[in-house]
Amino acid sequence: MNEAVAERTGAGGGLSRTAVTVAAVVLALFVADRLAGWLPWVGVYPGSWELPVSDWVSGVMEWLLQDAAIGGIGFRSVVRSLATLLSVPLEAGTLVLAKGFELPFGGGMTLPALSWLGVAAALVLFGARVGGRRLATLLFFTVAYLAFFGQWQSAMTTIASILVAVPVGLVLGLLLGLAAYRHPAFERVLRPVLDLMQTVPIFAYLVPVLVLFGFGPVAAVVATVIYAMPPMARVTIVALRGVSEEILEFARMSGCTRRQLTWRVLVPAARQGLMVGVNQVIMLSLNMVIIASMIGAGGLGYDVLRALRRLQIGDGLEAGVAITLIAIATERLGRALTDGTRSRARLPRRHFGLLLAAVVALPTIAGVFWSPLAGVPDALTVSTAEYWGRLVAWVNTELYGPLNGAKSVLLVYVLIPFKRALVALPWTGVVAALAVLSHRLGGWRLAAGVTALALFIAVTGNWEKAMITVYLCGISVAIAALIGIPLGIWSAASDRVHRVTTTVVDTLQTLPSFVYLIPVVMLFQVGDFSAMVAIVLYALAPAVRYTDHGIRGVPAETIEAARMCGCTRGQIRWRVQLPLALPEIMLGLNQTIMMALSMLVITALVGTRDLGQEVYIALTRADIGAGLVAGLCVAFIAMIADRLIGAWVARRRAALGLA
Repeated sequence: MNEAVAERTGAGGGLSRTAVTVAAVVLALFVADRLAGWLPWVGVYPGSWELPVSDWVSGVMEWLLQDAAIGGIGFRSVVRSLATLLSVPLEAGTLVLAKGFELPFGGGMTLPALSWLGVAAALVLFGARVGGRRLATLLFFTVAYLAFFGQWQSAMTTIASILVAVPVGLVLGLLLGLAAYRHPAFERVLRPVLDLMQTVPIFAYLVPVLVLFGFGPVAAVVATVIYAMPPMARVTIVALRGVSEEILEFARMSGCTRRQLTWRVLVPAARQGLMVGVNQVIMLSLNMVIIASMIGAGGLGYDVLRALRRLQIGDGLEAGVAITLIAIATERLGRALTDGTRSRARLPRRHFGLLLAAVVALPTIAGVFWSPLAGVPDALTVSTAEYWGRLVAWVNTELYGPLNGAKSVLLVYVLIPFKRALVALPWTGVVAALAVLSHRLGGWRLAAGVTALALFIAVTGNWEKAMITVYLCGISVAIAALIGIPLGIWSAASDRVHRVTTTVVDTLQTLPSFVYLIPVVMLFQVGDFSAMVAIVLYALAPAVRYTDHGIRGVPAETIEAARMCGCTRGQIRWRVQLPLALPEIMLGLNQTIMMALSMLVITALVGTRDLGQEVYIALTRADIGAGLVAGLCVAFIAMIADRLIGAWVARRRAALGLA
């Protein structure tokens, strides 16, 4: 290998700095462990030093509800007005799609909800127009599943809430992104807020949303908007900055006002990038439907949650598959609209819109006189719940021994020892080690930020729970990386494997998080092991995707240079492509950590004893302060990992001479 290739792959360099950093981290932990024998507070954070942050947060929330006012109007009244405003389109959508409504004329005649047959036909026609035969076929099978597996009514209730949450999230995200694009100072304030919104577990702010908006569909919509809106704001900033300066300059020279420049030039020019944000908001909103059902949302999410609580595996899987199919169909439809693909249909857009309206309206009107058009007849519906119940019984009878044995071995020899080792670490040593590591990677500013985040966890009395969280997340991420990175390498080496893994990864990323708990509970009951399996399945996708993308992104001229130097295929893979793709792989690992932490709160339902459980307990008790503080601790763990990995990636890319 020539010197250029060796330099870019980092061969022979950086070992001394890495060794010094590792030695400093180990020394910090060792010194703290020795000191803990003489000074107990060095090992365990004293309870008398804890700050009542949760009480302060609860006090602020109580003040908001009781005394705060905006323009002379009480804060509670403002919130209730917003709830009333949101309830109007939500109720209208539910009536039109799921319930039907009574006409104000006609002697009490009731107009049914939109006909399932009309909606199905319209979706298939629209899919054929924007995405061709494949998309139309996918939409057909999705609609057929919803109709004939008895999920239509619940699906329409879910879609009604999504049709309200998504536009609100899109508008808010777009406006925030525009403001950040226009004002760099506002962007500096907005970015950490978006970081918190995306890393604080959703359960943590279900409590204040529940207190402010009450139990019901409106509260669920608000929680969904909070969860799904941040990606739109981020994508908007990136998309607007990607607009060519020549286009903007031409618009200014043409006499456009600032408003015209924004809405007639800037936003349309960034449409391709903005559609990515639209797709993200839709997918995250669908991922939220089960969690939202905990505070009053009905539909498919409530069906899954109810089945999980009753351990009705079959019913839960059928409703979960319905959510997954809707998510996959929506993602494919959004991708078709983003790519701008069109079929060869000759019907003009206006006439096609009239055709869709007619296709929906005629069966709906006919449904007044013939009920099978209004709703799917019970005689046509089927269910596989009984077969899943038999499968559960067979698993418990035939596979309990082997599965329980494998679980016991991993618990006794891997999980429990690692957990005890982490919990036993002195808190001062961990904080000092993080400070040393962050300073070595990013300087004093990064070290100060990471240290402050770690100290917050300690002073709020959540250190032990945080270590249990790190243990479960760390084990899960390590296993996901051990599975995902080799799969990504294999996928990058073969186009056929790449197509298969892409399909699998897309499916894993569209499955709602709660769905993973159903087969896990069926096979392994409850506990840390079940939580670990669910987290690995949920967080596996980024490890595969980023590894594949990183290896495929290695410049062709670099590979050609290595080949001309006589490198074998294996040497090119392991000594050229992998070192150059390592920054991208680490970004995938970072995303795996983020997804593992978000899933960790969901796994509180299967018996974990970490920060996720604290958040869930706070939700059941409506304890705003405790829920938000525990959620912030989870967010700060995620932010520490993100900052450290981000600093390492930046340093590594600079060393490799990559942009």
